[in-house]
Amino acid sequence: MKAPDWNDRLLAEHRAHLRTEDGRQAFDALVRLGAKLRHYDFAPHRQGQSKTLSLDDAISGERPFACVVNQSDLLFIVRKAGRDRVPGGLRNLKESFSWAHENPAGEWTVRLRTREEARQLGRLLFADDLHERPAAIAGARSGYWWVNHRQSFRQEFDGAYLWSPKTNRNGSANESYNNMTRVEPGDTVLSFASGELRAAGVALARVRAAAKPSEFNAPEDAGNAESGWQIAVRLQLLDRPLRVKEHAAELAAVLPDKYSPIRASGESNPGVYLAQVPEPMMALLLRLLAGQVERIQADIGWRAGPEWADSAAETEIGQRRDLLPTARLQLVKARFGQGVFRQNVEQIEHACRVTKVLDRRHLRAGHIKPWRSSDDREKLDGCNGLLLAPHVQHLFERGYISFADDGELLVSRMLNPSVLAAWGLTLPFNAGAFRPEQQAYLAHHRENVFERHNGGRRA
Repeated sequence: MKAPDWNDRLLAEHRAHLRTEDGRQAFDALVRLGAKLRHYDFAPHRQGQSKTLSLDDAISGERPFACVVNQSDLLFIVRKAGRDRVPGGLRNLKESFSWAHENPAGEWTVRLRTREEARQLGRLLFADDLHERPAAIAGARSGYWWVNHRQSFRQEFDGAYLWSPKTNRNGSANESYNNMTRVEPGDTVLSFASGELRAAGVALARVRAAAKPSEFNAPEDAGNAESGWQIAVRLQLLDRPLRVKEHAAELAAVLPDKYSPIRASGESNPGVYLAQVPEPMMALLLRLLAGQVERIQADIGWRAGPEWADSAAETEIGQRRDLLPTARLQLVKARFGQGVFRQNVEQIEHACRVTKVLDRRHLRAGHIKPWRSSDDREKLDGCNGLLLAPHVQHLFERGYISFADDGELLVSRMLNPSVLAAWGLTLPFNAGAFRPEQQAYLAHHRENVFERHNGGRRA
């Protein structure tokens, strides 16, 4: 996309500098490409006598690519920050372009002499960025699952897990067992046993390999008990279980065509342990369960703590195809106060606001507006971060303390005073005024994080 400092006059001067028609066509192709890229800031620049085109990462701020406009051709430059963005590395570049080399500065250069070479480079480097996320990918995962519990309901409910063999006893594949590998943190799970939807819950982690739990007297299916899949799932009983047979006619219209967890009669499908619930079916079930699932989700989310919610948000980022791999990496690093986010925070904050410790080796970079609640820009925004000592960061991210815009320390009524005394926090205390850009994030923290110790409700 065009960068904020885009200059049409300068672009025209760059084009006029070219003396060959092939060079101009390559230039036009590269300009059209740069304007289409959704995650790069594209702009013409002049550095002395050098005429360049820049492609800067709009999310991370890195400058991976540039292009020098010569009189007869274009010299495309892959800087060090862009080398891991080239599929197949330098070897692939050399195989694709005869004029690809590494210069003494460690940059990779490609000479573009024709329109087709410019287009070919675009297909190699920016295939993900040029195409919208396919609808099949965007909507394929519903994130809703139905588990048919039989003998193992009590064991799995009490143990907070799901377990299945990896294969049938004869070693053949079972799609419902394979579904265990597709569950992601934050997905919703409905538990069916004894003819009822009896419980609902949330997956807290991805699948891991595990032998059959010792508390199982018999396997759910005659499968390979020594090699199985296990997922941490927290379930809660429904206040009003749903007798599925009583709603079989309604449900029959929205059952999946393959691997349905129940038959049209409302009876469980004996060959299916875990099945994905399509969105139309889930919408009907949510209506029939009348808010019970949503209340359970909210309660589990609060009890599981912010780490679970962050894991679910990280999973969502990993599935996105509208971001380059390096952009996804920076967003995930920001969750842990690392990478570009920490660099941005350190440009604004220079010490712990409370302890005044200056040694950054002992300070954590954390978000003011929680990482999981922030959009892509906010996740990396230095104004959305503070450098705090670990114990102060703990109090801040859990909502036990916050700050007024003028820096006054706010302490939750739920924080034990002995903690303040033990950690040397005395009141009143002022941490120093915050920038206007930081104040917007602090307002979110005071409203949505501070003193939220009771399932999302103020004490």
